[in-house]
Amino acid sequence: MKKLVVKVNLHDDRDRSKAMQVVSGFGGIGSLSMDSKDNKLTVSGDFDPVKVVNKLRKSWHTEIVSVGAAKEDDGKKGEGKKEEGKKDDQVANLVKAYEAYYSTPVTYYCVPPEETPNCVIC
Repeated sequence: MKKLVVKVNLHDDRDRSKAMQVVSGFGGIGSLSMDSKDNKLTVSGDFDPVKVVNKLRKSWHTEIVSVGAAKEDDGKKGEGKKEEGKKDDQVANLVKAYEAYYSTPVTYYCVPPEETPNCVIC
C-alpha cells in the first residue's frame, strides 16, 4: 500500500471534482481524500504514483508533498505479517521447484586416448 500526498492548484469545486474523478479512474486506488483548505489531495492504495502525478500535471499545477508506505491499523498489521510469512514460503517453494525443473546442465569433456601430441601428420 502506498500513500501519495499532492498539492494541486485548484480554483473552485468544479476543478476539485474533476481532479478527484481523474485520479479515481486509476486502478488500485484504495482511498481518495481532498483537503480543500490546503488544496492537498491524498491518495492511498496499490497504484503507480508517477502515473497519477503525470495525469494531474496535464491539467493543473501539481507539487508532490510526500510519497511513501501507507500506515495500516494495528489489527491488520498482525495479519499482514502472517501473510508475508506465507508469501515468503510460497516464493521459496517456487524457487526450489524452478531449480529442480530447470537444472543447470553438467558438461563433461573427454579426450580420446588415441591422440598423440608429438605426431604432426597422422
